[in-house]
Amino acid sequence: MQTIQQVAKQFAISARTLRYYEELGLLTPKRTETGQRLYSKKEMVKLQLVMRGKRFGFTLDEIKEMVLLFDLDRTGKKQLQRTIAYGEEKLAEIDEKIAELYEIKREMEQLNTIFKRKLNKLEE
Repeated sequence: MQTIQQVAKQFAISARTLRYYEELGLLTPKRTETGQRLYSKKEMVKLQLVMRGKRFGFTLDEIKEMVLLFDLDRTGKKQLQRTIAYGEEKLAEIDEKIAELYEIKREMEQLNTIFKRKLNKLEE
């Protein structure tokens, strides 16, 4: 079991962030008699999933649904199905962003070429 400060340090996040995740129902740390939060290995795994989900651009609501589905279906089938569905949506978004970036790059290269020609003519 780890304290909130230990977990915050390990994941490079604030204690406030951990309390916020608890408010949202993403984490459910145990409490000591004095009210101190203690995080079990299970909570640490949940937090790893939350952090991974954030890195991949999922919303906290999406992450919560995926994380909590395992508690509803211990086989993990529903969690995997939902995670795959969200993953496919995210991949489509990424493909769209990549296409937009390629288009922006192409336009910038064209403008750069035009500007270089103009500069060369002015320097002649």
